[in-house]
Amino acid sequence: MTLDRIALELTNELQELRFGPPVAQVYNPLEYARAPHRQYLQRYGKRPKDIVLVGMNPGPWGMAQTGIPFGEVGAVRDWMGIHAPVGQPRRLHPRRPVLGFDCTRREVSGQRLWGWARKNFGAAEVFFRRFFVANYCPLMFMAESGANLTPDKLKTAEARPLFAACDRALRRTIAHLKPAHVVGIGRFAAQRAHIALEGLPPKIGGITHPSPANPKANRGWESLANQELAALGIRF
Repeated sequence: MTLDRIALELTNELQELRFGPPVAQVYNPLEYARAPHRQYLQRYGKRPKDIVLVGMNPGPWGMAQTGIPFGEVGAVRDWMGIHAPVGQPRRLHPRRPVLGFDCTRREVSGQRLWGWARKNFGAAEVFFRRFFVANYCPLMFMAESGANLTPDKLKTAEARPLFAACDRALRRTIAHLKPAHVVGIGRFAAQRAHIALEGLPPKIGGITHPSPANPKANRGWESLANQELAALGIRF
């Protein structure tokens, strides 16, 4: 099963799900930003990979705009060379506009992650020969205020079918890419990878999330990530 087919089947499964308060609105960039996401998969998702990095879910100024995990506009457009039309969610929250590649806000997590990749590997093509970056969950959840809600804050009854679908998609992704290592970016992604990939061959670990909300990440995330990857046996 191709990565594009995996994404399409996951999108179809998630269309059936409904979420109550505190969730007021949900965006799925795999629907309205399918064009750049598909470019990303076709250009950089060629198998096999040595390492797959797994994030949690879209950020409002990253994947929600470009359809690419941690997809800060500058990194996607200027470093990856991806640029494609982006549509609109079915319902748009007034405080969370989707401007696609015209978005001028910067996603700090994406700047840090892709900045680290550029610093260590130079060209995107070199990085993606060994690495791939995916998100565990493609949905962005918002409260009535527009505040971001992460998947770990969902009600258990609503999280259960969501996580089941995302687990299946992650297993299929890993079976397709056949990496030696799967690394969750942040605690939640690492935990879900351990659960979803139980019994599969890759070694599973985790590194600190680059979010500015994480004080540990604000004390030099790049060097910290290198140390944590080295501790997992990943060197470059």
